[in-house]
Amino acid sequence: MDERLLEFEDKMEKSLDSLVNEFATIRAGRANPHILDKLRVDYYGTPTPFQQVANISVPEARMLQIQPWEASLIKEIEKAILNSDLGITPNNDGKVVRLVFPELTEERRKELVKDIKKKGENAKVAVRNVRRDANDLFKKQSKANEISEDEAKSLEDEVQKLTDKYVALVDKTVDDKSKEILSI
Repeated sequence: MDERLLEFEDKMEKSLDSLVNEFATIRAGRANPHILDKLRVDYYGTPTPFQQVANISVPEARMLQIQPWEASLIKEIEKAILNSDLGITPNNDGKVVRLVFPELTEERRKELVKDIKKKGENAKVAVRNVRRDANDLFKKQSKANEISEDEAKSLEDEVQKLTDKYVALVDKTVDDKSKEILSI
């Protein structure tokens, strides 16, 4: 592959990775420690990721257990969870905070699938924007006689192949996550 295309493929790859990471935070009725990735707990005045102040485990399929390294953090952890958009009420026994995930209703699953598809569309738009940027660059280089018209056309074809590949990967990722949400 032409090294001029590597930069654009890297950007497309990052769009896909971003989508995959975003999907990891969508809960599917099962306990997934990644839903806490975006949350921060106030640790001595500093917003700190949960993973840096507590041990997070999954003792049961629909339960997360958060064991802070300092007992004084329990109240802050609960506050962070309650202020988030998780929609789960934390329980604590003085030593650990437990999050019990309710079964998803059919309606909620359909909402999640809509949200997943919307995020997928956004990822495809990002991939297509990379294609547009690449094509603009090649046209500009062709006009400036830095590359030939044939070379520009060839590079544009290669970028289109990359775009098709990443759009297909985004579609597959969206389909897989949608099936996961609907099949629980």
